[in-house]
Amino acid sequence: MPGISIHVVDVARGVVARGLVVRVDRLDGERRTTIAQAPVGDGGSVEELALLADQFSAGLYEATFFVGDYHRQRGEALAPIPFLDIVPYRFGIADARQHYHLPFKLTAWGFSCFRGGA
Repeated sequence: MPGISIHVVDVARGVVARGLVVRVDRLDGERRTTIAQAPVGDGGSVEELALLADQFSAGLYEATFFVGDYHRQRGEALAPIPFLDIVPYRFGIADARQHYHLPFKLTAWGFSCFRGGA
């Protein structure tokens, strides 16, 4: 199935990052078009992306993870200027017929994002 999927895990707590907001934009030079903005669901995925598979053609994209807001909503004490707040992850889609899975692992101090094999 073409398109992208994003799965987010809070590895410091060992749970999915339910409620963390993710925005996905298509980038075309100076132009930025938001494809989706939604929270991570109970299963750890941004479910709205599955409904938008036909929106992803070859090109440059950016997934933005609102990590600081996620930690604040959980009531965690963050510095006035948190180490991680808004985390952009830029990636390219070369072949829109393929599926691009982005596992995102986070703590308040670091993250990892890569193309997985969904």
